[in-house]
Amino acid sequence: MAQYQHLPIYKLTYDLLSKITLVTSGFSKNYKYSLGEKLRAEVVDLVVFVYKANSSRSVERVAHITSFLERLQVVELILRLSKDLRLLTVKQFAEIVTVTDSLGRQAQGWIKSSPLLAESK
Repeated sequence: MAQYQHLPIYKLTYDLLSKITLVTSGFSKNYKYSLGEKLRAEVVDLVVFVYKANSSRSVERVAHITSFLERLQVVELILRLSKDLRLLTVKQFAEIVTVTDSLGRQAQGWIKSSPLLAESK
């Protein structure tokens, strides 16, 4: 089993956490401790799901990756709201959504390559 720190999905998720931490530090006081904290917490959870998925057997792995994808949707929703409230610039939003799209594709690929799915075909 590969160490989770070397997985491309882990590296990209950590990069997302870094970007989110930087941009939310610029949120106005009204939103920094509500939307900003929620967004950071959700992305930290994404990192944890990558670790759990990599450390799990195939049945649990699929469950963790599915949870990862669900939380990724929450992150994208909060990002969209942040853009609409003008807490994020269009450029910041576009850069971050590019990362979330890539994460979604990688997670879907991980599910498709799961031995559990291969056995059921």
